[in-house]
Amino acid sequence: MLIPAPFVTFLAKEVAKRLGAQTCVIKSQQRVARDFEDLVLDELSLEDEINAEARALLSQYSEYMRHQDVSYHDMFSRVKRKILAERKVVSASAGGRGARDMKLSRDKVLEISHKMAAMLPRIPGTRLNKGWNETRLEIQRHLTDILMLEARSDQRAKEKITSQQREIPEGSEEWQTLHRNYYEDELKKYGVYLQREVHDPAP
Repeated sequence: MLIPAPFVTFLAKEVAKRLGAQTCVIKSQQRVARDFEDLVLDELSLEDEINAEARALLSQYSEYMRHQDVSYHDMFSRVKRKILAERKVVSASAGGRGARDMKLSRDKVLEISHKMAAMLPRIPGTRLNKGWNETRLEIQRHLTDILMLEARSDQRAKEKITSQQREIPEGSEEWQTLHRNYYEDELKKYGVYLQREVHDPAP
């Protein structure tokens, strides 16, 4: 998943809290946050499903890639774009953007903001204090602000690895372990604990 599930939980709660401060009358922020979280997780799960489908299809193109000297990455991108177009899905992955940018594409953030804004009036006890589009723009801004916290945490984790006295090859087992530890430490500053995925009992 592009973004850890605990951070999605944090994002949903934070957006609901910010909206409840002045943009909306919200009887149950917990209900709004839960609906927002389900929406984002569904979008990210769909991206995972499409990635898996693209990887499965690539097995049919191994001869073509070898003869045409096409890299796995390039062919994966082609196949994925085809699947996205056929299913009329906006890609969640930001793709070629820089390491300091959000992992979620701006088009997907825009789409999610539309869906969240459309969802709000249908949630019992929720009323918009502003126009629908103004509310949607605020949701988009909140999503972007919060997602940048995750992007900065990821970037700081990478910078800590780079600052080591010896070079640690990116992608190596040691690099991945250090990145996970540093990334977890950065997210804890916002009250996001990744270990919850491991230690939380099943509902």
